[in-house]
Amino acid sequence: MKLLIKSLFLVFILISSTAVPRTFCQEKSSGQISISGAFALYPMVIRWADEYRKINPDVRFDISAGGAGKGISDALNGMVEIGMVSREIYPEEIKKGAFPIAVTKDAVVAVVSESNPALNDILLKGLKKDVANNIWITGRCATWSQGFGAKSSSPIHVYTRSDACGAAEMWAKFFGKKQEDLLGVGVFGDPGLAQAVKKDPLGIGYNNIGYAYDATTRKQIKGLRVVPIDLNNNGKIDSDEDFYTSMNDLIAAIASGKYPSPPSRELFFVMKGSPKNNKVLTEFIRWVLTDGQKFVNDAGYISLPKERIETEQKKLQ
Repeated sequence: MKLLIKSLFLVFILISSTAVPRTFCQEKSSGQISISGAFALYPMVIRWADEYRKINPDVRFDISAGGAGKGISDALNGMVEIGMVSREIYPEEIKKGAFPIAVTKDAVVAVVSESNPALNDILLKGLKKDVANNIWITGRCATWSQGFGAKSSSPIHVYTRSDACGAAEMWAKFFGKKQEDLLGVGVFGDPGLAQAVKKDPLGIGYNNIGYAYDATTRKQIKGLRVVPIDLNNNGKIDSDEDFYTSMNDLIAAIASGKYPSPPSRELFFVMKGSPKNNKVLTEFIRWVLTDGQKFVNDAGYISLPKERIETEQKKLQ
């Protein structure tokens, strides 16, 4: 009898010792997550997906960029699990079931070609808000002389986005307007607009910082120059307004509130309804809001404040 009890006890110990590895395996995710939308968030999501698959290799991602408008449309129509959106979510979208989770921040900056003949004047004097308004909204500033006091009387070639996107929405909001109010030659996507301005010595446009700076070198993209904003409107870029040399400098300015909002903004994951019944999806989003945040600054984005992250985490409970 004692021998039987001892044998049963050993079996119990053996079963207990194998329980922890089995529980750990069950915590691993497997499945597929489809994501589409904002060019602004695309590089960050690619990085998150790569890092997440290192610990969850059985999770597959299908990620495509096409603008914030496409992202939220795809999410609300059930074509993807996550829409990447780089603007505020409209009340009418919430009524249709949009469930937003803020995941990071970035900003939109004005850009010109590095070969612009008035480049020195542009960088020394900066872009006044009313001048930007008269370039993209009213059209009253039609030459580089009118806009920046440059000796050149050459015309300003204005570029904007042709696709529904957060970058255009935020740039227009800087002037109290909407994307459809922006003037300029329409170009699809962040990469397309950056390329168009780079090739045009007289061009001016705007880009998300991830397309104006190189994420590896942290310097401005070769061929493009970021136009500093004259925040105090005194006609020159003062030392406390000069934070555009590197991506790190600009990120610090955005995080501290020196760079205006808009055009700095939060970036969102948008689902159709709460994702709480989709374990694979909720685990990925929870990871993005926790461990995933350590990759944000390295990828050229700005971490959300701790309080904001806690608010977003509660939405998943």
